Amino acid sequence: MNARNPIAALVGVVVAASAVATAGGENGSRAAAAAGAKCKIPRGSEQVRLNPADFSTRIDNPYWPMRPGSRWVYRETDPEGAKLKVVVTVTRKTKKIANGVTARVVHDVVSEDGKFVEVTDDWYAQDRCANIWYLGEKTKEYENGKVVSTEGSFEAGVDGAQPGIAMLAKPRAGVRYRQEHYVGHAEDRAEVVSLGEQVEVPFGHFKKGRVLMTRDLNPLDPKILEYKFYARGVGMVLAIGVSGGSDREELVSYSRGG
Repeated sequence: MNARNPIAALVGVVVAASAVATAGGENGSRAAAAAGAKCKIPRGSEQVRLNPADFSTRIDNPYWPMRPGSRWVYRETDPEGAKLKVVVTVTRKTKKIANGVTARVVHDVVSEDGKFVEVTDDWYAQDRCANIWYLGEKTKEYENGKVVSTEGSFEAGVDGAQPGIAMLAKPRAGVRYRQEHYVGHAEDRAEVVSLGEQVEVPFGHFKKGRVLMTRDLNPLDPKILEYKFYARGVGMVLAIGVSGGSDREELVSYSRGG
């Protein structure tokens, strides 16, 4: 996703694969309706051609529901003691991406002591199978109140950039997928590790079996290795890592949009 990759020491991770739980209520009915649909999961640098008619800005994947107005606040720390505040907000705005798909705009602000560190608009859409696709980002990095870099920005369909998957509709342990692909700029990859984890963060405790764990890699910096945890009904609640740095990002508050 954006260039910022939260990472921290992870000790004693027990990898326990389990079957994905069936989404209930509205999500369950949508999943049932899409049961027979075939949706491609991109890997590596392969080219994909998306049909805009297969996508919606209504994103209700149970592991990362993005209702307009939803807001996540994270605390990010690193070994040097720096503390960042990360606020992610699902806006009511949409953007038509160069590849023809209309995406939901999600605004991500990273700050330290009230000053901008990075401000990003990320673009997501959900396909008919309930996979969440990542279609690009417009990011700005700041120093002393001034924009110093837009590295990592890309848009699917522009300059060879390809979309990727932000969250699978049917995650299974061992499944690998790309999250984005813009050669030399954005090439993140991920693998589902387990669907049976439990996590405790400042926002609260998420019971065993309700948390999905992924292993995230960045081929542009092979030293980077991080783990992310997504709680059903909430989204990402924790990001930690074992290599390439030692930051930790944890959910402090969450409010569900309407």
